[in-house]
Amino acid sequence: MLWRWTGAVVMALLVAGPAAVLAGEDTPIKIGVLGDQSSVYSAAGGRGSVEAAKLAAEDAGLVLGKPVEIVSADFQLKVDVGVAIARKWYDEENVDAIIDVPFSGLALAIAEMTKTRKKLALFNAAASSELTGAKCSPYVAQWTYDTYSLGHGPTSGLVSRGENSWFFLTNDTVFGASLEGDAKAAVKAGGGTVIGSVRTPTGATDFSSFLLQAQSSKAKVIGVVEAGADLATVLKQGEEFGLKAQGQRFAALMATIDAIHGVGLKDSQGIIVAEAFYWDQNDETRAFAKRFYERMKAMPTQVQAGAYSVVNHYLKAVKAVGSKDPDKVMAKMRELPINDFMSHNAKLRADGRVLRDLYLFEVKSPKESKAAWDYYKQIAVIPADKAVRPLDQGGCPLASQ
Repeated sequence: MLWRWTGAVVMALLVAGPAAVLAGEDTPIKIGVLGDQSSVYSAAGGRGSVEAAKLAAEDAGLVLGKPVEIVSADFQLKVDVGVAIARKWYDEENVDAIIDVPFSGLALAIAEMTKTRKKLALFNAAASSELTGAKCSPYVAQWTYDTYSLGHGPTSGLVSRGENSWFFLTNDTVFGASLEGDAKAAVKAGGGTVIGSVRTPTGATDFSSFLLQAQSSKAKVIGVVEAGADLATVLKQGEEFGLKAQGQRFAALMATIDAIHGVGLKDSQGIIVAEAFYWDQNDETRAFAKRFYERMKAMPTQVQAGAYSVVNHYLKAVKAVGSKDPDKVMAKMRELPINDFMSHNAKLRADGRVLRDLYLFEVKSPKESKAAWDYYKQIAVIPADKAVRPLDQGGCPLASQ
């Protein structure tokens, strides 16, 4: 299903008058939010990512005398559907940049498309580190996180604290394989051991057989490489099986706060998560969260915060360049420091990866939580130079430029 948003466009044109209409009616800046609006990742991104993009467009106002248009689509967790939408957007509907894309297989396909079409793909949701590795593109940015940072952050921290034997419950996707690989490498680099792993289907309702394998492994830590509703299901059923009561700890390597909200603190307390954003970190994050909550009646996830951040920075670059030229805009995006409520002098690197800090949180107990959505306590900051894979280790040909 395709959605189109024009509210801010109308408001901007009313303010700017006829001259702006004439200047931009043929070539509006158009951003496509390609996401999951109906399945397991919809609460983490979904309509919330669309609303976050709208907020950024509203804050930007007219850009180069043109209204910013936000379009969106649900790719239904099908790569072929997503590729068809992206191709139509790029080739027929003059979409300048695609954002979101919470499916690494689709993101990698779109990244290839950008090379021949010279269109931008600014991924705030896709996680595979291949996007800024061997399969990088000069027209791609990976904005919020990747499997390297998510795999190394919580694993390295826990292994250093003696939580050194691991079993992985891994979503059977490109994202899952990539994140598990990065996490295993981090465990072994820290002197830990990987006892085993099992692959799980997307959208499963019964994880009992997989959890029994994790339980029988007797690993100290169960690395959960699931996201969205799948993560919530694993955590709920893991509590029912009593894994935590038997001394095993869950580490959610791709957590978003919507999943913790869905599970509840009783069943998720004590879990370690790594995220690039939490709504209650400071006054700036709380101010954005308030605006977002007014529209969505939920606090923003790191994916949704990333949607605002990437649209905001892209539009700043377009304004600074004075053109939508993709090469010039990407160069300006790399030149300008990224500053917003979730980014503090972050930088877009040559390979497309944003250098930003990652935060380790522990999920609060029901007694520790003082209000709705008060779920995390911060236990560590992983600085960007430690959280992000070194530029010369990813295999991206752009790294030497």
